[in-house]
Amino acid sequence: SSKDAMASASSGTATVESADVVRLILQFCKENSLFRTLQCLQEESRVSLNTVDSSEQLGNDINHGRWDAVLQAASYLSLPTNVLQDLYTQVVLELAELREVETALHLMRETAPMIALRQTSAEMYQRLEHLVKKHNFDPVEAYEGQSKEKRRSQIAQAVAKHVQVAPPSRLLALVGQAMKWQQHVGLLPKNARIDVFRGVATDEEKEAEQCPTQIFKTVKFGDKSHPECATFSPDGQFCVSGSVDGFVEVWDYQTGTLRKDLQYQDDGSFMMHEKAVIAVAFNKDSELLATGSQDGQVKVWRIATGQCARRYEKAHTEGVSWITWSKDSTQLLTASFDYTVRVHGLKSGKTLKEYRGAKSYVNSAVYTKDNNKIVAASSDSHVYVFDAKTTEILQTLTPPPPAHCSSIMDYAVNCAIVAPKIPGLYADQEDLIFVCTRTNTILLMNLSGQVLKSFCSGKRDRGDFVAMTTSPKGEWLYAAAEDQTLYCFSTSSGALEQTLKVSEKEVIGLVHHPNRNVLAAFSAAGTLAFMRP
Repeated sequence: SSKDAMASASSGTATVESADVVRLILQFCKENSLFRTLQCLQEESRVSLNTVDSSEQLGNDINHGRWDAVLQAASYLSLPTNVLQDLYTQVVLELAELREVETALHLMRETAPMIALRQTSAEMYQRLEHLVKKHNFDPVEAYEGQSKEKRRSQIAQAVAKHVQVAPPSRLLALVGQAMKWQQHVGLLPKNARIDVFRGVATDEEKEAEQCPTQIFKTVKFGDKSHPECATFSPDGQFCVSGSVDGFVEVWDYQTGTLRKDLQYQDDGSFMMHEKAVIAVAFNKDSELLATGSQDGQVKVWRIATGQCARRYEKAHTEGVSWITWSKDSTQLLTASFDYTVRVHGLKSGKTLKEYRGAKSYVNSAVYTKDNNKIVAASSDSHVYVFDAKTTEILQTLTPPPPAHCSSIMDYAVNCAIVAPKIPGLYADQEDLIFVCTRTNTILLMNLSGQVLKSFCSGKRDRGDFVAMTTSPKGEWLYAAAEDQTLYCFSTSSGALEQTLKVSEKEVIGLVHHPNRNVLAAFSAAGTLAFMRP
């Protein structure tokens, strides 16, 4: 009301018209395909969306006669009656020219603008009906001496005068900005999940950990592309993939679509490398993203803006296979195909330390929980435990192969990860590691090299594991094998509880959501598949 508007003006707050709020909801309905809701809300509120994502696109569609798209867009616009009637008349005439007479007559008899034309300008309506039913369509007569293109152009100009352009996802963008401000001024805690409706931080609902039984969303990459790495942000908001064509993309895992609330992605400008992106990692507060590529380059990005905040042209001399952040987000730990592990300073932009000793590719490198040691897995069949400060090798572990495998062969170690607290027998043991070798068995070991438990696919043919990860609380161990199948093990019992076929081609890796029962598998088939119970 005007009283409210005056009161808010005097108190220094911004006024929001109720019609604008309705438009925000209408746009949200349109973007999420809630068309029945949109129609009811437009009718009940008598407010129409009256915006398009791009007036250039709409003009282009009119000029090229893409009438299905034009009429759909027009259904959200409140155009003057004469403009709407001109638009529909043009569509009817062009359908008649294509001899789609039935469709043209249907439009004339069933659509509101043409019914209105019949009531207000019976003569014009009859002329149009006559032109449509004529055996031979005469463009000169139909378009009154003008070219069809000229008519389209005039309609495009008339429509453009009455159309507003609104950026997409305004409701989500405004809510996001409001929450950021509330976090900034201390009304909401940072890095917490927020119950937007109640305006409070929700203590992460404690989901009981369950293993996935189904794929609920799949992102399909282009014919010549596939994801080489992926990760979830620690706050659970983003899933990011790095592809063989150098693109770094941020996904909404619940819908399997690109995050368009990130302006740079909506504008089509992506985070990128020249070569394949093969490693990716978020820092603790989910604001910075580090990516590593096939040519040894590392870049650090601000996820909110997509801007590159730091680059290391030659972080390594070969591809960067793995990236981990230090606990305080001041350093990056990287592993590489150049047989080394390195630490790089974020402030200095320089390589600070190098850890040598591996005789083949280093496939993963992680800090122990106290950040004092580094555990690195290599294709030379060893796991190296380095002193993080001095870079010396404290221990060289050789994971023993399963009984059916030759003991004189070397089995590459795909990765070694520090286990979350494992329920049951080993709950009080610090720094246990899961070790995934190119065999059908994953081992739980301590840093002295003792094997505490093993997890086997039970398959000798194409049952060798290629990737693994754990659930956040460590109750489940997930591994993908050469048979494109996910194997789900209970860490407390060691039993194989569930299997699930996840791809048509080789699985490249697995990542787990930080606090939901959502697991993602990315594969050479060009898919990023999201699974849940």
